[in-house]
Amino acid sequence: MAKQIEAIPKLISVYLQLGKSQYFMIPRYQRGYSWDITNCDELWQNIEDFSSGGDPYFFGTIIIDCSDSEDKEFCLIDGQQRTTTFLLLLKALLLRLNEVLNTIPDDEESISLKEGLIDRRKEIMRILYKAEAEEIHGILRDFSIIKNVSILENNSINETYKNEVKIIINAKDFETAEKNVSKIKYKQKDNRYTNHFRNFKHFYNKLKEKSDLLLNSFAKKFLRECQIIEIRSWQTEQAITMFNSLNSKGLPLSAADIISAKLFDNTGNGITGFDDLWEEIKEQADELESQNIVDINAVLMQFMYINRALNKEYKPNDVTVPGLRNYYIENDYGKKLLADPNEFCKNLLKILEIWKTIRDYPIVKLLLKFNENVKLYLSGYLYRYEPKDISTEEIQAVCECLLRLFAILELVDTGYSSKNFKSFLFNINLKFMDKDIAIYEIIHEFNAHINRNWEKDDLIKEISEYDKNILVFLNDYLYAKSIGEEKKFDFRKNVNIEHIMPGSGRNIDIIRKDAGIASKEEFNNIVNKIGNKILLEEKVNKSIGNEWFKTKKQNTIEEKTGYQKSNFAIAKALTKYPKDTWDKDDIEKATKKASERIIKFIFQT
Repeated sequence: MAKQIEAIPKLISVYLQLGKSQYFMIPRYQRGYSWDITNCDELWQNIEDFSSGGDPYFFGTIIIDCSDSEDKEFCLIDGQQRTTTFLLLLKALLLRLNEVLNTIPDDEESISLKEGLIDRRKEIMRILYKAEAEEIHGILRDFSIIKNVSILENNSINETYKNEVKIIINAKDFETAEKNVSKIKYKQKDNRYTNHFRNFKHFYNKLKEKSDLLLNSFAKKFLRECQIIEIRSWQTEQAITMFNSLNSKGLPLSAADIISAKLFDNTGNGITGFDDLWEEIKEQADELESQNIVDINAVLMQFMYINRALNKEYKPNDVTVPGLRNYYIENDYGKKLLADPNEFCKNLLKILEIWKTIRDYPIVKLLLKFNENVKLYLSGYLYRYEPKDISTEEIQAVCECLLRLFAILELVDTGYSSKNFKSFLFNINLKFMDKDIAIYEIIHEFNAHINRNWEKDDLIKEISEYDKNILVFLNDYLYAKSIGEEKKFDFRKNVNIEHIMPGSGRNIDIIRKDAGIASKEEFNNIVNKIGNKILLEEKVNKSIGNEWFKTKKQNTIEEKTGYQKSNFAIAKALTKYPKDTWDKDDIEKATKKASERIIKFIFQT
């Protein structure tokens, strides 16, 4: 008789602990490892911000196919991204524990901490190397004996770097890992590394910022207070069916549901019409959510940030954030807010009205392309105004300050939780909420912070290698601003990223040859540079497809619409480009101009 489905809550440390001959397997059909610094930074924040109160932190459901007849192979149907990332974080933790333990003195004051760190190290080594207690000392003396240990095998046809996790886990130290991992041709600095190594390095650097005591606390929290629900199935089709079902049905009770219930309880018999008031809030939030602006939980989070700054509930450099339920239901400040449901709802409506007022401002839409966290600070600054008094002029300066900082975040290989971002923004939020602090003082703070922490040349190099799309929007905006057309700059959902030199199509081999590009690998690197990308209306983009540059420049050919029909400034400027061809040198020149434009904006030079 076939085994039944098992669904068991497990600590992450228990979930990852396998037998000597067992391993996780990523099946052929799975996508490649796609988590980046942003994903890892969110995971990091979730661990850091979590304060247990006796309850574990939940990292979702993982589905495993256990149909292997030898009970060795655990096939990851759902959870390969998280499982891979957990292992990279554990390896970074292990390296930092080793480094710290080599520096802690053997004195009475340090003995308790040292014992704790040793215990954490043992737990991690049991997971990563399947080591018994008596084997750990041998591994520490001679690390080479673990070279054949495998905890994760990757069979995905979509993964180019199948051995990266194994290389990192089996490296004696950080330098060995960096030396042995894959390097991507034509890329520079950290861009030449895979997501696996970049994420591992991100965790390693974050852990280096922690004191010995906080390192122990973080490791203990991750190993002993964070959990998943592991669902095991002994039939492959059944496991896949469960995955499809769990990802398409059912929503947990949200924080907003629980908070609204508490508000209703607090109305008693003295306040009428609360249901109508809350329904109005929900309707406005749903409308804004449909436009990808904010939802009700985001508004509650923004109101929490506003009140914590107004009441100075945190000290400078304190970036801990309570969860919504914890703050509004258990925290004294939050409970006080809920005690007056009418006033509470009026404040939520004010935040919603602010977003309704600014949602169509081009500068706001541009800013919201960058990072979800930007909303927390923009809404906080604008809370000092009544919605009817807000205009583009009122918010231009603060939007551009935030744009500059989040443009840097888009470029550097670190996350939002870094002290140069989250800590700085938490401190500046105290000033955002102070009506007596003028915008020019805030601009000065941003200028000083940016010039103190980043070098122009370093960011220029990053822009020259940049192959994503967010900065394409900023580049187009800055060009429009340089010719006095920033008020005309606008984009909607149907905007496309246009590759001036096409990245695909029937003429691609000829285009590549004419552009003087020797190999397909070099072409793939060059074609995605920021100098080869512009904004273009979807209708125009579809019309010209992968045509030659000369065709794109002209107004119409048969029924095809060219760049001249675009409202975007760079596209229109290209219609007057002195050449009818667009090659490798043109891309490099355009990339250099984009770099200069963005750097000038970031450093305000």
